[in-house]
Amino acid sequence: MELTDGDIALRPIKLRDQRAWREVNRRNRDWLRPWEATIPPPTPSGPVTHRPTYRQMVRHLRAEANAGRMLPFVIEYQGRLVGQLTVAGITWGSMCSAHVGYWVDEGVAGRGVMPTAVALAVDHCFRTVGLHRIEVCIRPENGPSRRVVEKLGFREEGMRPRYLHIDGAWRDHLVYALTSEEAPEGLLRRWHQARSRTGPRTGPESPGPPWK
Repeated sequence: MELTDGDIALRPIKLRDQRAWREVNRRNRDWLRPWEATIPPPTPSGPVTHRPTYRQMVRHLRAEANAGRMLPFVIEYQGRLVGQLTVAGITWGSMCSAHVGYWVDEGVAGRGVMPTAVALAVDHCFRTVGLHRIEVCIRPENGPSRRVVEKLGFREEGMRPRYLHIDGAWRDHLVYALTSEEAPEGLLRRWHQARSRTGPRTGPESPGPPWK
């Protein structure tokens, strides 16, 4: 499965992406670190856990995808891997909901890559997968990442105190949400219409945590 719009594409993450994925992460260490998920220190009675290797991460993402709980994508721009977007926590029954996490190479920030990628993923979730609600949780300090979802019409619903362990500590997160009824025309179409009215803008689009 591949979702595309012009120069931007989402496709499933693969083991053979390791070299490109590591290279992008290495170049963007300082850019990603303040927003990156970390593992909390173990409690006296709890197990010691370690950050997974790339291969372990991909195998976990694939297992979750096969179980219907996740959609793990890499983001490509002009054929080059530039980031990652994961639809996680897929829940069915009376909820039909999921949440989205993402990060992007600083070198392509400001080109509309991240809003387009999020719009592609959300339209797929609403129109093909059959979900009803999508959440994105973002640190209040991450203004550029908040602007990504605000451009797409996500609602700010409130604060979740100490919600995720990010950059070595438990961090508050703002909750943004969107339901399928709020984007009947499709999020990608809405994004294109907004850009045609305002014109392309430059400026940083900072990442949120790679997976949430």
